Amino acid sequence: MVSTREWSLPGGPLGSERRHVRAWAAVEGEPDHLVVLVHGYGEHIGRYEHVARWLCGRGAVCYGLDHRGHGRSSGERVLVEDFAGVVEDVHRVVTQARSAYRSLPLVLVGHSLGGLIAARYAQTRPEAVAGLVLSGPVLGRWAVVDRLLAAPGIPDAPIDTATLSRDPLVGAAYAADELVWHGPFKRPTLEAVRTELGRAAGAGRLDGVPLLWLHGSDDALVPLDGTLAGITALAGPDTAARVFPGARHEVFNETNREEVLAEVARFAARVSSA
Repeated sequence: MVSTREWSLPGGPLGSERRHVRAWAAVEGEPDHLVVLVHGYGEHIGRYEHVARWLCGRGAVCYGLDHRGHGRSSGERVLVEDFAGVVEDVHRVVTQARSAYRSLPLVLVGHSLGGLIAARYAQTRPEAVAGLVLSGPVLGRWAVVDRLLAAPGIPDAPIDTATLSRDPLVGAAYAADELVWHGPFKRPTLEAVRTELGRAAGAGRLDGVPLLWLHGSDDALVPLDGTLAGITALAGPDTAARVFPGARHEVFNETNREEVLAEVARFAARVSSA
């Protein structure tokens, strides 16, 4: 059995904003590693409930937050003017987790745009990270950013939910989720993404941080070839990659999700015992 807690952390100027945080822990037994989950653009940490519960059943205690302007956190919806602040929000969650779990090795798990955020956390604080898992991460080249920024207006076109998973229930749940943003990108957010991609490219390799890269071969939202350039620039000597044939963008929600989550659990167990 897994217990769940939810609360708010202060964020933004002088702590005037609130960040919604969630934590999961097995009711029995002691965890041997800490996982911080980092969600993607437009969604919220509640969509990772099954991921957290799976990992808690395999030795983890899990934390995660809704990014600023996302889910139950405060801020204008999906507006991020500088992702360095989002990385700092993740650090606030890590710091709070450390008040209860001081010595557990930290494994960051970032999906999509959350993969960029998690990678930047590992680049700025490599000594704090025992392992990094990136799922369909926005790294390297993400053509959608330059294409939208070059357009005179950003189209108000909802995401094609069929690109998320081969499981149609995933797309249906996403479309019905009121905490998911279903509107257009905002130009400052796109500009901030482009800036952060440049920072990631310029920060160099993660030589001391083990990395697991997961991607669907049929990911139309964050295409494999664009991410490969970013992974090549980021990856240190301890890097493993799994490309799942036929899988779409959300590999944690795919029809073979248990196979994917088992990869994460094995990786976390290995880096935590090193």
